[in-house]
Amino acid sequence: MLRPASSLTPEIAALLSRAMFPDPARIERMLEAYWTEGERQLFVWEVNGQTVSAAGVHVNGSEAELLHIGTHPDTVGQGYGRELLHAIAAHLNLSQLTAETDDDSVNFYRRSRFEIAEAPARGERRRYLCALTLP
Repeated sequence: MLRPASSLTPEIAALLSRAMFPDPARIERMLEAYWTEGERQLFVWEVNGQTVSAAGVHVNGSEAELLHIGTHPDTVGQGYGRELLHAIAAHLNLSQLTAETDDDSVNFYRRSRFEIAEAPARGERRRYLCALTLP
């Protein structure tokens, strides 16, 4: 079940950190931005009262950019991340949800019905622009 997050609990921070560059100072700055930038919103997906996935988005009218999504290691591959993204899009009444990713996660977005396009590489890593267009 979708739930907007009203605070950044350690549990939510740990899930979001799974999608961030593993530098503690950078992670702290990125997490803090969820409370200092008004266009950012946090959501969680709960199963039986337990948070299994969390996502942060930057909302701009009827469009949003997915900034981070993380799923608990024990529940990866069970569809909770996909359900979370589609529920966020419906909750916010979005026309489009976008994300940028790399080879490690592009198949997650394909399975989640995002359209995939190549983006400029960063260093030696391929990048992809992912877009979910909604009716």
